[in-house]
Amino acid sequence: MEKNELHILITNDDGIHGEGLRLLASWARKIGQITVVAPKEEQSACSQSIVLRRPFEFKQSHVLDDLGIEAYTVDSTPADCVRIAVDKLGPFDIVFSGMNRGINPGHFISYSGTCAAAFEAHLEGLPAVAFSTDVGCLQEAAKEFDRVWDFFMEHDLLGLHDLYNVNIPPAFKEFRITKQEGAFAHDKFESCGNDTYKAVLYLVEQSEKFRDPETDMAAYLAGNCSITPLRTDLTAYRVFNALKELR
Repeated sequence: MEKNELHILITNDDGIHGEGLRLLASWARKIGQITVVAPKEEQSACSQSIVLRRPFEFKQSHVLDDLGIEAYTVDSTPADCVRIAVDKLGPFDIVFSGMNRGINPGHFISYSGTCAAAFEAHLEGLPAVAFSTDVGCLQEAAKEFDRVWDFFMEHDLLGLHDLYNVNIPPAFKEFRITKQEGAFAHDKFESCGNDTYKAVLYLVEQSEKFRDPETDMAAYLAGNCSITPLRTDLTAYRVFNALKELR
């Protein structure tokens, strides 16, 4: 694709000041015109929640002026960023979400505001890609954006499908087209006193859990870039087809 052929909407769940957002937006200038619409404050793990019962702030921001990128903040969730951007600033050709500070494989996809923004874009009829990497790896993972995009273009991934979740290890070995892992962590709630508790995630034993090399988590742990095609349709089609004749 030629430079500036695409109008790209970029959002995230780490907020307008997120380092991963700046890295992704700065790189994406190579392939298109960029508009950033991101949460005013961090919205990690908010999933695809939206605000319906109160007005929320939507205003221009100057935090990316040094990159020559038009940016706006939304005092709400990543899904709301996509919703209002499509209504007020579109049309867009594609949505990039991220780069998230923390990987989003397996059941984390359901919690992730980063992935949720991609889901919302898909519901708006737009192709979308969510990008994530491990905490502390943003700068190194961002060096792989060219390599990731070249892989998408070489294999026409966006022509085959229009919703992907990408987990990028720094200096990764290979690409893996993956499926979603199941639950790989469990919550324990530790008392903070005064009848309050804080959730602490504990990883499942890796040697037992991640034996299927086709999953996103296994690919990432092996040092590979995981590319997972997703969908927003939650229908259990095997059951639907078995039961649809019932009246």
